Amino acid sequence: MDKTVLTGELLCDGPEQLAAVVEHLPRHIELTRAEPGCLSFEVAQTDDPFVWDVSERFQDAVAFELHQARVAASEWGCATAGIKRNYSVTG
Repeated sequence: MDKTVLTGELLCDGPEQLAAVVEHLPRHIELTRAEPGCLSFEVAQTDDPFVWDVSERFQDAVAFELHQARVAASEWGCATAGIKRNYSVTG
């Protein structure tokens, strides 16, 4: 099966959104990297502190879909629901 890859940016529109990312991101990364089928998961702040580069690789579409479902119900998902995402998914 083809690997599923997500790349793009998380775009905070102000200090409150930035604070939510900073607070919740470490646990989100920890939980995601522990998921079955997660091959890599990187989120890094860019030179613009309100923009974060995101790169995710999952074993297949099923693992990616399970990740998306977990995230939707997670503290991260709730705390960052209003933050704009500019993502591309392949695979």
